[in-house]
Amino acid sequence: MSTAKRVSRGGKSRPFGAEDRASAMSAAQARRVALAAQGFRDPRHTVPTMRTFARTLRRTAVLQIDSVNVLQRAHFMPLFSRMGPYDTDLLRRAAERRPRRIVEYWAHVAAFMPVELWPHMRHRMEHYRRDGHEWIGLPERRELATSLVAEIDDRGASTARDLDDGLPRSRDHWGWNWSETKRTLEYLFLAGELAVAGRNQHFERLYDLPRRVIPPEHLNAPDPTLQEASVELLRRAALAHGIGTEHDLRDYFRMRSDLVRPALATLVESGELLPVRVEGWGRQAYLHRDAALPRRVHARALLSPFDPVVWERSRTESLFGFRYRIEIYVPESRRVHGYYVLPFLLGERIVGRVDLKADRRSGALRALSAWAEPGAPEETAAELAEELRVLAGWLGLDTVDVRPRGDLAPELAVAVKAQEG
Repeated sequence: MSTAKRVSRGGKSRPFGAEDRASAMSAAQARRVALAAQGFRDPRHTVPTMRTFARTLRRTAVLQIDSVNVLQRAHFMPLFSRMGPYDTDLLRRAAERRPRRIVEYWAHVAAFMPVELWPHMRHRMEHYRRDGHEWIGLPERRELATSLVAEIDDRGASTARDLDDGLPRSRDHWGWNWSETKRTLEYLFLAGELAVAGRNQHFERLYDLPRRVIPPEHLNAPDPTLQEASVELLRRAALAHGIGTEHDLRDYFRMRSDLVRPALATLVESGELLPVRVEGWGRQAYLHRDAALPRRVHARALLSPFDPVVWERSRTESLFGFRYRIEIYVPESRRVHGYYVLPFLLGERIVGRVDLKADRRSGALRALSAWAEPGAPEETAAELAEELRVLAGWLGLDTVDVRPRGDLAPELAVAVKAQEG
């Protein structure tokens, strides 16, 4: 087996090879591998460009979409965490203008994925076409699905509201008030019979025919076999994670276990994935042969609850010793840290968390609570204050307001005040 060299900035090359199969990695080494794989060693550009965006997307592989907008939409935040302040039109251009670089699909959950993955999702589309989705089921009336596709063919990209004819609505899932039209459109989207051309100002999907959304070289690409598609998705998950357990790799694209195991065996057999032991993990880990193992990582970032670094909570605990639960759906009286809490990454550790809200009416970024992790360095408050200032500027907010809740809040308020002075 050949070895692959990766160079860590400020250090010597670190080869991975057959000897790593029998070796153990420390938790700190695994953490640095994961952060490097996710792009936290890439230099930030003064003005991020589409090339910067493309590099970052190669790191994250997908951008999870969520409708919560108390701070910023979920898919914009991982880009900010890695690129710094950027023009959000970069993402819109990549998703909505030719040549499209990304497209929405149920890749992790609802997410932007590289458009070239469309053929590799056809088996998933066929599954949804045949069996429906657990939240959506199958269309109640197939003639409605056929008529909706025909209407979109005639009128172009449309929202459910554009097409809704007042059909009965239901409140039987998570408070969604979906009409039969919306439910059928979502089924057609999952089944690959419709694609998403973009979003309107109300964050509603614009459904369109795939031939008007997906570039022909990807739309008309030959169907990969189920095994080939599974290997490619697992490969991209391994590149994005750098190192992970079978569960970690499976979760990235929400793959079925029966598809992951043969794909994993293929990648191990080819030498692309190297089985290693990670101290304290208790499960077999797999290191991508092209992963970098830097001596150190100097990161500073606020991580969205939907960031790939923290979205799988058990992995977050294994990598950082950081227990994280999103409390959006928890009644306010039972929340421990707050509604929309972002972990704060400093260096190569998560050193705190802060509950943030963009008060656009008053022009303030509000830190509703701030908490330090055990052993957080003394510069945590100052570094967090600076990151909040940068975030506020990116969001077009004038001030940072720190509320007196949480053990880090008093020191953070002083640091924010000092920056204003």
